[in-house]
Amino acid sequence: MAITSVGEDAHRVDALLDLGKAERLADGVARLSGAQAESMMWACTSGSFVFGPDGARRQVDQVAVAAGVPASSTSIAFADALHYLGIRNIAVAASYPADVAAHFVTFLSASGAVVVAMGSHGIVTAAEVGLLAPDEVVEMVRAADHPDAEAVLVPDTAMHTLSIIERLESAVGKPVLTANAVTVWKGLQLIGPVPRLPGLGTLFRTAR
Repeated sequence: MAITSVGEDAHRVDALLDLGKAERLADGVARLSGAQAESMMWACTSGSFVFGPDGARRQVDQVAVAAGVPASSTSIAFADALHYLGIRNIAVAASYPADVAAHFVTFLSASGAVVVAMGSHGIVTAAEVGLLAPDEVVEMVRAADHPDAEAVLVPDTAMHTLSIIERLESAVGKPVLTANAVTVWKGLQLIGPVPRLPGLGTLFRTAR
């Protein structure tokens, strides 16, 4: 894993466009040159979806060329996971301010998803998101849910969710796709069939 450089830790569109610029990603790939990776993920949701579908695809294409292995990103992984599960109607539980969260909605809509509800929580920095307690994340997901949603999506890789996905799904009675979970899933899918992994929710129980 390589942590890419950050100009300003801010959930603000201009700061996120800077976060995901090609030079930062190229530096991250270079620092992983000896890792012998079989796939590579740009593990960031907001630093990819703010570029839009075409821009996000250009990001991962550049990473793939530089790394010499298949690559993707968290935002693209969300869209791919929805297609994989056959889910169209979704709710979004976003930590971001509303204007940033709206970019995620636009990104998902371009992939064919229908966002029936969206909760944004106005958290400005990734550092603050990382301090959210499990109970707070559960309440965020529960508050964002909607009866018409087939799943709830939780963007932001700074949010600690891998250990509580089963709890999140139990809270709303439906699949919950989180940034870190879809990132792991897509990284594995790029190199072959994804194994069933207990404790990581519906996405990792649905093998085919």
